[in-house]
Amino acid sequence: MSRPIVVIVGRQNVGKSTLFNRITGGRKAIVKDEPGVTRDRIYGEGQWEGHSFIAIDTGGFLTGSDDELIADVRRHALMGIDEADVVIQLFDSKDGLTPGDLELASLIRKYNKECLWVVNKIDNQKAEQRMSDFYSLGGVVLAVSAEGGLGFDELMDEVVSRFKQGSHSDTLTSELPKIAIVGRPNVGKSTLVNTLLGKEKMLVSPMSGTTRDSVDSICTYYGKKYLLIDTAGIRKKPNVVEDLERFSVVRAIRSIERADVVVFLIDATEGIVEQDKKIVSLIDRSGKGLILAINKWDAIEAPDERYRQFMDSVEQEFAFSYYAPMITISGLMKKRITKIFPMVSEIVKERKKRITTGVLNRYVEMLNKQLPEYKGKQTKVFYISQVAIEPPQFAVFLNYPDAIKANHMRYIEKLIRQGYPFNGTPIRVYIKKRNR
Repeated sequence: MSRPIVVIVGRQNVGKSTLFNRITGGRKAIVKDEPGVTRDRIYGEGQWEGHSFIAIDTGGFLTGSDDELIADVRRHALMGIDEADVVIQLFDSKDGLTPGDLELASLIRKYNKECLWVVNKIDNQKAEQRMSDFYSLGGVVLAVSAEGGLGFDELMDEVVSRFKQGSHSDTLTSELPKIAIVGRPNVGKSTLVNTLLGKEKMLVSPMSGTTRDSVDSICTYYGKKYLLIDTAGIRKKPNVVEDLERFSVVRAIRSIERADVVVFLIDATEGIVEQDKKIVSLIDRSGKGLILAINKWDAIEAPDERYRQFMDSVEQEFAFSYYAPMITISGLMKKRITKIFPMVSEIVKERKKRITTGVLNRYVEMLNKQLPEYKGKQTKVFYISQVAIEPPQFAVFLNYPDAIKANHMRYIEKLIRQGYPFNGTPIRVYIKKRNR
């Protein structure tokens, strides 16, 4: 059985993300005193008294608006309820029980879910006096302060008591290969994730910047599970004008750090731009596996010629990540997207590969013939050893480290890759001093 799912719903700015962060023990959802901050459903892992579960933060439920994006947020909140084992409807004690609260409560009842009415921002006696407004809802009504923690233990005890027996699973997402879908805004990240999942999990809109948070989803391909991380688009710094946009860039960077392999999307209709180079450089410096996915290939005329142009551009613009495979895809038209999974599996395997010191030392004689003298003395390599994996890392022990320049480092890496390509992953080479 899968782990229980707990979803938090409510009007805008009632404190859903604050409660979500407290439940998951982190700061995964963006928190700001501004309505409409959370747009997508945000997934996280929670633990309480030996129970493991999935928590979902949803966008603010808003009625009486014809705005298309607000309607999408509302629809995703309802999809979150449909996934849930336990629903927490969060209220703001300062606002009292509003017509919007009552409308949402009525909708939740139609789903026939385990539901808790939770009144937030209860941090003093005056606030507690306002609890009486909510008893008309019937059922269990709890008071909490998501920010301060008041009443949180009682809430979580009530939540886990409603889990169905046998719904716990020991399968942790940390054990799955983690794939971060990364790229500039509006290159098709959420569309690709939705297509890979076979269902609409991420909010998709032609408006750039729709996804503000990083969203995790589990995907199965031929019986093998992967964790997909859809990230907010990374913009150039001068264009990052809102605080929320800055937070989203940080989240995207953290998603890269969490990943085993990053699928970097490039818009085929726009080609490689300066910002693409900066992001790929960031991925390379993070030591993550990398796949270059040219998206929206369905919109390309003369694809053979365009492919050759892209190959030349990749070789020129991404010379530092020459190890990364390239694939052309269309997330919208479902073209070649499933080829990503075997590529990821192969890269994950390459990142864990180890080479024995005996094999590496076959390169010592070749290196000693190529390395320069240092202050009139011969630079000598004594031995090479692999010191770490994910990414693969190697230490070269020699007598004069100062003799080794950037071009020598590239030569050493090339030499290692001749026998062991380490496709899709960077490798690290460190120079260590040894007297003899």
